[in-house]
Amino acid sequence: MIRQFQWTDYDAVVSVWAATGRDVVPRAELEAKLLRDPELFLVDEADGAVTGVVLGTYDGRRGWILRLAVHPDQRRQKIATRLVEELERRLALLGCPRINLMVLPDNAAGLSFWQRLGYLPVPDVLCTKPLRP
Repeated sequence: MIRQFQWTDYDAVVSVWAATGRDVVPRAELEAKLLRDPELFLVDEADGAVTGVVLGTYDGRRGWILRLAVHPDQRRQKIATRLVEELERRLALLGCPRINLMVLPDNAAGLSFWQRLGYLPVPDVLCTKPLRP
C-alpha cells in the first residue's frame, strides 16, 4: 500500500536507505521539506513494514524526484514503478508540467529503469553549491 510518509516511518525509511547504500536525509532537512509538500513523500508498506520510499518535491515550476529506494529484499515486485506512478499522479494534480531527476553516471540499471518509465536523459550539467547555515 502506498501512502504519505508519517514521522513514525522515519526509522524504517532510514533502514531502507541504509540497505540500499543511500545517504540518510537528516531529520531537520525532512522537517523543512515536509512543511512545503508533505504529500510528495511516499512510502510503500506491506505487512506493516516499509518496503520502499520516494521523496518528491515541487517548486511551482518543476517536480523533482530526489530519492527512490526499495529494500533489496523487496525488489522486482514493481514497488518502485508504483511509487513513481503515484508521485507522478500527485504532481499532476498540483499542475506540475515536468518532472526532473538525477541518475549517477555509473548507475546503468537506474538509467534503464527511468527510461522504461519514459524519462529521457538530457545533456545538462549539474552544478551545486553547499550553503552554510
